[in-house]
Amino acid sequence: MDTIRTATKRLLPRQVFHFLQPYYHFLLAFLGAIRYQHHSRKIMVIGVTGTKGKSSTTEIVGHLLRASGKKVATLSTIQFSIDGKEEPNLFKMTMPGRFFVQHFLRRAVDAGCTHAVIEMTSEGARQHRHRFIDVDALIFTNLTPEHIESHGSFENYKQAKLSLAAAVATSPKRPRYLISNIDDEHGQDFLQFPVEHKLPYSLKDLTLYSLHKDSFSVVLDGMTIRVPLVGIFNVYNVLAAITLARALGIPLETMQAALRDLPPLRGRVEQFTPPAQAEKNLTAVVDYAHTPDSLTKLYEAFPQKYKVCVLGNTGGGRDTWKRPEMGAIAEKFCNHIILTNEDPYDEDPEKIVADMRKGMSEHAPVEIIMDRRSAIQHAISIAPVDSYVLISGKGTDPYIMGPNGTKVTWSDAKEVRAALASLSTNSH
Repeated sequence: MDTIRTATKRLLPRQVFHFLQPYYHFLLAFLGAIRYQHHSRKIMVIGVTGTKGKSSTTEIVGHLLRASGKKVATLSTIQFSIDGKEEPNLFKMTMPGRFFVQHFLRRAVDAGCTHAVIEMTSEGARQHRHRFIDVDALIFTNLTPEHIESHGSFENYKQAKLSLAAAVATSPKRPRYLISNIDDEHGQDFLQFPVEHKLPYSLKDLTLYSLHKDSFSVVLDGMTIRVPLVGIFNVYNVLAAITLARALGIPLETMQAALRDLPPLRGRVEQFTPPAQAEKNLTAVVDYAHTPDSLTKLYEAFPQKYKVCVLGNTGGGRDTWKRPEMGAIAEKFCNHIILTNEDPYDEDPEKIVADMRKGMSEHAPVEIIMDRRSAIQHAISIAPVDSYVLISGKGTDPYIMGPNGTKVTWSDAKEVRAALASLSTNSH
């Protein structure tokens, strides 16, 4: 398929190719469903969409379902999991094409799974990767500007997301569920479709919520639920998962115990500390934040803390509008900023960094270290005791993408662990 696509792209004029592209992707989705025999009809399919929180919510929903005794498959930017057997997502895309999702659903059914939780994106919707998947439920988390250059406008981006809700409404499954964050200004739009269960959620559903250094707690229907995640954004993610789980009949007591033991979400506010023998104690955080809103929420999760921030941006050639905005946000919240390379693709990485620097004042506490490994090492070496080093942008992304399709194997988490281990080595 890749060979055919490449040859077609070379032979056809660009405008003709782009005109035909939607039909090409639609045909692939159709052929994939036939090739793998429509296994979405044999399993409950739960989609999760939004700008932020999709991966975390997908993993949390899967965790709650498993805690209730269900056999579950999850597909997210972080990983693919089928009945507890996990493999990292190395595709650098959330919904891989070329029949992958249909094959994943068949593998899930063959493994005896009764539920599949799938992170769904606007790019996937634009390329029809959700077509011919019979969806039972969709969770909407939030909507802020992203992929504007790809979609052409924010309205097109929103409509791509809404097409996922429309797919639930046209699904032959019964009953169907739409779960939507109505604290978001677009939340009600995702509840306009005719389904059996329209389930809004809001912080107003909670009697109380409290944010702690390494966790948060909420009070819901008189029950206190403590979750080992940080930040108001994770309160929303957990609330989304609880709203769906309750509709599916999972007792709140079961969820309370499951959420208390929720494992860390890789690359999503994932925290690391130095070895016990290190003389300097600090916390390093790896997070996927790559939009202005998500970056703000990440920094706000650590108030009154000295923050050393390692900041790249999204890939070269896209969403250029947000680069100075990301720089301005870093200056507002961070005590020290290190701008670095992330995924330049075919664009000059120094230009990307320069665009971020333009959003900062002349006297901003900023350094530029283009080598990402050196930037992380330097950030951890200069961070004061009890401070936070926040490394944003890549999360679990497995590669740094360079020009002409080149890529370098990468792991922010691996680099952070090595830099923290050096604190122990240097102290002796």
